[in-house]
Amino acid sequence: MRMNMILMSVALGLAGCGTMKQNDAPESAASVAPPGRPVIGAGASAAALDQTTAAERAAAAAAKPTGGERALGAAVVALGSPAEQGLWVKSPLVVAPGKGRVVTESGASVAVDLLPGSGAASLSLAAFRALGLGLTDLPEVTIFAQ
Repeated sequence: MRMNMILMSVALGLAGCGTMKQNDAPESAASVAPPGRPVIGAGASAAALDQTTAAERAAAAAAKPTGGERALGAAVVALGSPAEQGLWVKSPLVVAPGKGRVVTESGASVAVDLLPGSGAASLSLAAFRALGLGLTDLPEVTIFAQ
């Protein structure tokens, strides 16, 4: 008898789950972002998330080494947060914010802001795109400071 009551309670409880009210927020409300901020979520393309212009990426990729550059070292970089706009690299190799560039093993380079980081190094979405890297790649780059 007790087992029947338990099973009946469970069955009634589960039956009530189907009548629970769903979230009334429209689907598009989940993808609304404050002005000037990219919408991050499922289905958002890299182009939609990257707020840098094609001209900014081209200028960064065209930047040539300057005299007095110094190599900070090599690092394997992962894609950084798409919410953090701009061309930057965060790495423990960087001890103070500054200007510099990263160079891939194939020789492609891009001018970036150098940002101190801890743990694994990360590279901005815009820098990944300027270098022609796949967003799931884990490329090794050499980081140079100006």
